Amino acid sequence: MDTANPCGIRGIAFTEFCGPDLGQLERLFLAFGFSKLHRHPARDIVHFRQNDIHFLLNGEREGHSADFARAHGPAISAMGWLVDDAEAALATAVARGAEAVPAAAKDHAYPAVWGIGGSVLYFIEVGVDVYARDFVPLDQPIVQQDKGFLVVDHLTNNVPIGGREQWAAFYKDIFGFTEVRYFDIQGAKTGLTSYALRSPDGSFCIPINQPKDEKDQIAEYLREYRGPGVQHLAFLTEDILASLDALRGSGIETLEIDDAYYEEVFERVPGVREDRARIREHQVLVDGDADGYLLQIFTRNFIGPIFIEIIQRAEHLGFGEGNFGALFRSLEKDQERRGVL
Repeated sequence: MDTANPCGIRGIAFTEFCGPDLGQLERLFLAFGFSKLHRHPARDIVHFRQNDIHFLLNGEREGHSADFARAHGPAISAMGWLVDDAEAALATAVARGAEAVPAAAKDHAYPAVWGIGGSVLYFIEVGVDVYARDFVPLDQPIVQQDKGFLVVDHLTNNVPIGGREQWAAFYKDIFGFTEVRYFDIQGAKTGLTSYALRSPDGSFCIPINQPKDEKDQIAEYLREYRGPGVQHLAFLTEDILASLDALRGSGIETLEIDDAYYEEVFERVPGVREDRARIREHQVLVDGDADGYLLQIFTRNFIGPIFIEIIQRAEHLGFGEGNFGALFRSLEKDQERRGVL
C-alpha cells in the first residue's frame, strides 16, 4: 500500500446529480456544452460528457438518490473516484474509518462509502469503462461542440460551524489528502474560514468552507440545502475567454464585479497575457504570484444553492485568494438582491 495514497486515488470518474426537476438540470448541462450520450438500461440515469468531465443525471424515484433529492432538492448525491483497485480501496477506506454503503442503498454496482452529507463515494477501477459496461447509447443522443471545459479542478464542501475539522480529518486520515491552503476571509458583512485539501494523486482539490455567522453565504447554503454538501464545482479550461464567448446567449449568469476592481488588479498581477479589455468585459477575476496566475469567474446559484466556477490556470495552483474581497462583495450584493442580507 502507498502510505501517501492509501486508497490509490487517480481522479474523478463522475459526478452524479439528482433533483425534483430533471429538465432544469438537463438544460443547464446542455447550456454548458455537455453532450447527452447514454442511458442506464434499467434505471432512470442519463450520462452527459464534456472532455474528461462526466455527469450522471439520476431520476430514480426510489432509493438513495430519490431520498437525497427529497431531502436537499437539486443536489450532488454521489461521486465516482478513480482508483487502482476498487475492492482494495473499499477495504482500506473502511479500515481507516469510513463506512461502507450497503448494496441496497447504491444505484451503481461499485464499492462505495458514505461521503459528505450522506452522499455516496463510489470507487471505480482505472480501466473500467462505466459507460460501455453499465449504459447503452441513447437512440437520439445530443452531441454538441464542447465549450472548452476539460476536467473538474476542484469541488467545495460547505459544513456548519464546528464541522471543518471533522471533514478535513475524513479526507486526510482516510484517503491521504493534504492541506494546501488555509483561508480566513472577511467581506463587508460576512466571512468564512476554509481548508483547501489536495487529493493524494494531485488531480483535484476539495476546499472545506465553514461559516463565521448565520448570515453569510455558507450559512445560507446550509439552510437551503438542509445540511452539509458540495457547494460548487470548478471547471478547468485552457482559454476562459473563449469559453465565456461560447456561453453567450446560454442564459448562464455570472456574478457582477465592481468596476473599481479592474483599476488595480493588473498592477497586482502584471504578467497576465490575455486581453485585458476582454477580461474586464467578461468580469473575470485575476490572481497570481511570482510563479504564475489564474483567471476565474463564478456563476449565480442555479442548482438550488449550488453554482459553477470556471477557472484557467497559468502555472498557479491557488484558489484566487487575492480575489476573495471582491468576490465577497459580489456575493453580498447578490444576497442583498435576493433579500438575504
